Order: sequence, then C-alpha cells, then structure tokens
Amino acid sequence: MLLKSTTRHVRIYTAEIQKNELIPSETVLTLDVDPDNEFVWPEESLQKVYRQFDALVESNSGEDLTEYNLRRIGSDLEAFIRDLLQKGELRYNLDSRVMNFSMGLPQMDHPDSQGAYLQ
Repeated sequence: MLLKSTTRHVRIYTAEIQKNELIPSETVLTLDVDPDNEFVWPEESLQKVYRQFDALVESNSGEDLTEYNLRRIGSDLEAFIRDLLQKGELRYNLDSRVMNFSMGLPQMDHPDSQGAYLQ
C-alpha cells in the first residue's frame, strides 16, 4: 500500500521509481525535494537534506511505517530546509512559477541591510 507525506517542499512516498512511475514498496522510501523548484539548490545543500532525511529515517527505524511517522519526518525536513534558507545556504528561485515566499521574504544580501527584507 502506498503511503505518502506531502509538505510544501517535501514529498515522501513508500515507493520506488520504476519507468517514471511510483511502485509501492514496504522497504523503500522515495524523497522528492522542492517539486515546484521554489529554491535554487547548491549541490551541497541538497546533499545536506538527503543526509538529514537518512538520519531521520534511521532514528525512526523499528517504528511502524505509518502516514503519521512519514508526516513527522516530512515536517522535520521542512524545518531543516527553512534553517538552510535562513542561513543563506539556499535561496529563492526568482524564475520559479511559484512566487509566494512560503518561508518568509527573501533577505537582501548587502552588509548595510543585515536583517532587512525586500519589500
């Protein structure tokens, strides 16, 4: 049975991808990060998200695989992504079709505007 967790920037499925389709699996989790391309992802930041996902999955090993547990992992990853954005390790994709700044207004990258936001 396919279970899933969907947040704004994280989708987790109990499935594996075969021929571009999700095939339900009881042993594989598939992670889709930022499906709307709201952010510009340096490879290092994306790898941090994958490592955090692996750590969260590992910390939940032995637990029942339920939608609730998947949602907890997804919510924790969403918070992790917000932290990366606030630290400047990723930024909004201003060419994205989604321009809702769902994790707060972009910070201006200028020494005189420390802590200021675009208006």
